[in-house]
Amino acid sequence: MDPLRAYVRSTRAELKGELEASLDGEYTPQQVAGSFALGVFITALPTLGTGFLLFVLIAYLFSGVSKLALFSSVIVLNPAVKWGVYGTSFWLGSVLLGPVDGVSRSELSLSLSAAPEVVARLLLGNLILAVLFTVVGYAAAYRLTAAYRRRSGEIGVVEGALERVRNRP
Repeated sequence: MDPLRAYVRSTRAELKGELEASLDGEYTPQQVAGSFALGVFITALPTLGTGFLLFVLIAYLFSGVSKLALFSSVIVLNPAVKWGVYGTSFWLGSVLLGPVDGVSRSELSLSLSAAPEVVARLLLGNLILAVLFTVVGYAAAYRLTAAYRRRSGEIGVVEGALERVRNRP
């Protein structure tokens, strides 16, 4: 087997192991879902790459954060997807605040004097989408974590999670 294939196979096995460990019980379903939702919120915002630094800081400061769930949000909202998010954000902001003078859809022209208004619409729409993605991300991560634990034989996921929280120092 060539070295690249071996590396990909070992990396895949390692990631699978990390994912299973994350879902198996080190964190409650609420912690996994909350970590993922927080990551989605940060990733959805136009942080221009500084979100990754914030992830590192959060992971370092808070022991109740699932690092895998937090960082996996980047896979969902990757740079290719974010262009669509930005376009939708601007559209949503324009629907709510009205069109921007000096910006024409028929011509790809933009006056620099319109930049603050464009940014305001982009940020408003982006904040709304980030909140929406966060709610959906929390619900999806919680359901997936709980379903995985039920399937793997852990009985009473909610009861087990509450028990672990009560027993923490």
